[in-house]
Amino acid sequence: MENSNKTIKQLQEEVDTYIGQFKEGYFSPLAMLARMTEELGELSREVNHYYGEKPKKASEKENTIEEELGDMLFVLICFANSLNIDLEEAHNRVMEKFNTRDKNRWTRIETEGE
Repeated sequence: MENSNKTIKQLQEEVDTYIGQFKEGYFSPLAMLARMTEELGELSREVNHYYGEKPKKASEKENTIEEELGDMLFVLICFANSLNIDLEEAHNRVMEKFNTRDKNRWTRIETEGE
């Protein structure tokens, strides 16, 4: 599969193909949540190193926020796949919510002609 411009569906299929080659398959929902929490902690640590007050120790591995976000995305896709959740549909639902319920919640940027 090409590495650029993948749809959410393609991402989900790619992860499913990868996981499908192992007898163990997907972890249980509770284990998946624990894994996601672990990855979020790693992301938080990297953000704190780059933007916070906690510099890296010399002995710490050099990771990037991009890598940690990639790990989070992989686990999120695994979680969704394990529960047969279509992430595109989930995204569409949340955007509908933001575009209706929350449409006047934030201050909009004025554009020319308004």
